Amino acid sequence: MPPKGTKLVAQNRKARHDFDILDVFECGIALQGSEVKSLRAAQVQMRDAYARVNDGEVWLHAVHIAPYSFATGVGAHDPDRKRKLLLHRREIGELLQRTQQDGLTLVPLSIYFKDGRAKVELAVA
Repeated sequence: MPPKGTKLVAQNRKARHDFDILDVFECGIALQGSEVKSLRAAQVQMRDAYARVNDGEVWLHAVHIAPYSFATGVGAHDPDRKRKLLLHRREIGELLQRTQQDGLTLVPLSIYFKDGRAKVELAVA
């Protein structure tokens, strides 16, 4: 049972099967308005998703958030765009070090809402 105030949106079950999970980080995700609506409707696919550290920022790739059906024109979003993950500077430094030196990868395990904010559970695998 998830903790109070938490609503699970999507899980990457294949990642737990395919990878050996060493460490897990909770991070925020920068979204557009229509993406939040689609997340609340659980219209997410994260089967082949991964994350990368570029220029001191962590980016989430290959997560498909379906377009919100009522958003058109300017309010619509690109369903396959890369999304910025929000972490502390020291956490980003640790992820960069572990991915470069140890040859590990960053895999998102789940997307959920915690106290009304979208969060991503990111694993070092």
